Amino acid sequence: MKTFESLIGVLFGIAFATAAPAAPVAAKPAAPVAAKPAAPVAAAPAASVAAEAAVPDAAAPADAGPYADLADDAVIDIEPVPYPEGVTYRNPPPATKDEIARIGAALKALTAEIPTLDYERARFHPLHFPPMVNGASNEECLACHKEIVTHTPREASPAGVPASATMAWYQTLDTYVGPQADFHYRHMGSDFARQVMNLECTFCHKGNDPREESPDMMPGRANFTAPDTPEFTLRKMVNPSETCLLCHGAMPDPVNIMGLGGDWHEVRADMETPEAPNGCMSCHAETFRTNRHQVDYLNAANIEELARTGTSDSCFGCHGGRAWYRNAFPYPRTPWPGMDTETTPDWALNRPVASKPEHQLPPAAE
Repeated sequence: MKTFESLIGVLFGIAFATAAPAAPVAAKPAAPVAAKPAAPVAAAPAASVAAEAAVPDAAAPADAGPYADLADDAVIDIEPVPYPEGVTYRNPPPATKDEIARIGAALKALTAEIPTLDYERARFHPLHFPPMVNGASNEECLACHKEIVTHTPREASPAGVPASATMAWYQTLDTYVGPQADFHYRHMGSDFARQVMNLECTFCHKGNDPREESPDMMPGRANFTAPDTPEFTLRKMVNPSETCLLCHGAMPDPVNIMGLGGDWHEVRADMETPEAPNGCMSCHAETFRTNRHQVDYLNAANIEELARTGTSDSCFGCHGGRAWYRNAFPYPRTPWPGMDTETTPDWALNRPVASKPEHQLPPAAE
């Protein structure tokens, strides 16, 4: 049986190294010597991805970042950024032998069943609906849908503008490298996605209704019995409030919540230098909200290492820099060492204090 990573490797020609589970990050990393990243080249909006080309208002003013005044071949000594005491960042554990065996058996059975299905039977296969979809693996999904990870954008727009001559909005951040790419590849196959995310197909796709496109008409359960938080919203394939918004919401109020002097693109220059290019870590390295990202769909240890060796785009990208929505996701205020437990800010009165149970990491192995 091919694992999901090996299947992606075959499709994209990517070689994945087999490694032991990432050890918890506890020690201070050595100060790396980094070459200045290439600055994005400003260009017209990408005609080939018109739906994504418009840069949101929050990210519209282009700032050049902490390396703007340096030569392209400049070498920079990044100042070490400390890790907080009392917090250990972990990546999600790899699949166990039992889980791999279960996936293999399910994939074998599904592969044998697929040739017996016509289109309508395939559309209404139980794997597409709860409860079976809740345990579906990437391997099972890609048995029928593997073309979704090889699809590429148009080489040119209908008007004839080549994609190589334009810039999509997601290409303006330091965290994205390369030509324009498909939505699913950017979330599951790109270098940055595999570094910081651990997404499964079912993180977004939790079922659908092929006929009415309504969570209240889901096959396999009584009509109008959708849960309070439905698997998808009317006429959509996902529930954006539980998926997209997590990484594509607006930055929380930078003035009234974070105490900054303005929007991030306005104040970052005063908080960053070439040697300390991530101004977010001025407050979030050891002081505020340090217990974060400990969920099964993110690689927390990798995120923290990247935040300490890269620019603030690695943080801002998911906290306002790629905003599709005007509202911000209400992240849980998971208690952190040194947190003021006596008072709660007005904006945080109704915030949860832990991630949803289905996304919490299992206890660390002793």
